[in-house]
Amino acid sequence: MKGKLIVLGLLTVCLLQVNSVDAQRRRRTGGGGGGGGETPPPTADTTRNPENNNNNGQPPGYDPYANLPITYDTVSASTGPTISLRNDNAFEKGMVRERKPLDYEHLRWDDAMYAEKVWRELDFREKINKIFTFKGVEDDGSQMFVSMLMNAVTSGSITAFADDRFTTPLSVADVYQKTAGGLDTSLVRDLYDINKIVGRTVTRKSFNPDDVVKMRLKEEWVFDRESSRMYVRILGIGLLKTEYVPNTKKERGTSSLFWVYYPDARPMLSKSEVYNPKNLGQNRMTWEELFESRMFSSYIVKSTLDNPSNSYIRNLVDNDILRLLEGENIKEKIFNFEQDLWSY
Repeated sequence: MKGKLIVLGLLTVCLLQVNSVDAQRRRRTGGGGGGGGETPPPTADTTRNPENNNNNGQPPGYDPYANLPITYDTVSASTGPTISLRNDNAFEKGMVRERKPLDYEHLRWDDAMYAEKVWRELDFREKINKIFTFKGVEDDGSQMFVSMLMNAVTSGSITAFADDRFTTPLSVADVYQKTAGGLDTSLVRDLYDINKIVGRTVTRKSFNPDDVVKMRLKEEWVFDRESSRMYVRILGIGLLKTEYVPNTKKERGTSSLFWVYYPDARPMLSKSEVYNPKNLGQNRMTWEELFESRMFSSYIVKSTLDNPSNSYIRNLVDNDILRLLEGENIKEKIFNFEQDLWSY
């Protein structure tokens, strides 16, 4: 009896060793044999910790966030100006919103004895041009000139162009791309696990009107022989974005954002009042009146007078002071042409 128990124990030990060797062999080869084998160890969890994901053998260009749900942020987007529910003035200003610009006198091509185009730059940081940066808010929105122009362009009431010859109109999406940089995407993390990405949120980058400190005007000076006088007509308004040297406040130049055709903008400008620092109610003027009265400070940067290369003054003159003097020289030549036609 005792010998039988010893033999039975030895058989049991041998069976256990055989099963162990067979399990190790199947684990190494990955064989399942009808689903009974063990599966390979799982790979890294790229969903819970996508920052540590280096494509894990995926082809170049693989986006681990491609299948995440996308939500578009419409709450933070601009919803337009807020309208006052009560009269915010001690008097009625209904007539201001009904103003219309006066029609220009018709100039015949045959009567244009003299015509020269001039490009000017306005710097909002000059004291007389500070009114362009007034940060007041009215029923029609911000009263900053750049903000009013942007609102008119984005609402579709004025067409924006890519150049000062008005050959290439820009869509609203193109204007957003040039001014604010388009759309921005941010990842949404799980509330209880910051390493888990649950979605993406698409927001539109905001445009800061304070970034625009310069503006360019394109105008034409015409001497009409029928009326014997010089006319000046503004043709276009262009916004300029100042470019800085990286990591410094040193200006390295300007880039054009867009142009608008000034006659298209006159109806809008005639309905917007200019900030008056003296706050005299009867002496308020509109932006259209300000431009027509030329109540701003500017300097000439280009003209068609004695300029066969059609170049800006900065490309012809290196010194900044000499550039300003050259602009004044162009202004004096235009003035003297009209004066020399008269005899006293």
